[in-house]
Amino acid sequence: MKSHPDYSIRRQCRLAGISRSGFYYETKPESEENQTLTRLIDEKYMLFPEYGSPRMTDWLRGQGYTVNHKRVARLMRQMGLQAITPGPHTSRPAKGHHIYPYLLRDMEVDRVNQVWSADITYIPMNKGFMYLAAVIDWHSRYVLAWELSNSMECWFCVSALDRALDCGTPEIFNTDQGAQFTSNKFTGVLLAKNIAISMDGRGRALDNVFIERLWWTVKYEEIYPKEHANGSELYANLDRYFRYYNEERGHSSLDKKTPSEVFFAGQSLH
Repeated sequence: MKSHPDYSIRRQCRLAGISRSGFYYETKPESEENQTLTRLIDEKYMLFPEYGSPRMTDWLRGQGYTVNHKRVARLMRQMGLQAITPGPHTSRPAKGHHIYPYLLRDMEVDRVNQVWSADITYIPMNKGFMYLAAVIDWHSRYVLAWELSNSMECWFCVSALDRALDCGTPEIFNTDQGAQFTSNKFTGVLLAKNIAISMDGRGRALDNVFIERLWWTVKYEEIYPKEHANGSELYANLDRYFRYYNEERGHSSLDKKTPSEVFFAGQSLH
């Protein structure tokens, strides 16, 4: 891989879905049972995001799995999942990171580039898992950029943000309070372009409702029906899917237009 004649290490890492910092590091694979549990947890959470680790533990036990709360809490923490109800959560800013207020309550979003948002979700594979970050325009539902990573480092979120900004500049950028988005590396890009920063209330996943709907759509249309063997296969399939989502899949909320149609029509008005 390192001596490939046509691709730089950065490009190879992106195609393989790994970070450059993790290029020489081999993670210990999860057990087969843990992989089964994380897939079940992920599917249940998509339907019931109010489930924290205690309720998820009870549900898994009801399905016949012998698990304790600590194990389920560890798996959910690894997956970056938190219940949307108030309480202790896993998506937390790092110590010293600045938290910005939520700016979108009762706001009418009626044009492209008014509000963008970003989020991270856990993607189960046949063996192992990845994390997917995406940036979406709220008005058009257009996916501006996305990146895969095998870790929760902030680099892939910053990379997705940089690529999204090639498409335009939003007035407001909304995220949750996770360490990736409160990091100076991420917020610094936004502040340098005078973009207003908005952050969800702690434990309020539905403050970022449009990207939560995107995750539901991606997982039930692309991820769950298939078995992705590795990061390269996952990357290729997601690349096809997001092209389909943006350019072919009409949305009822957009009068059956595609996100691409609405986004670029809106761009031409400004």
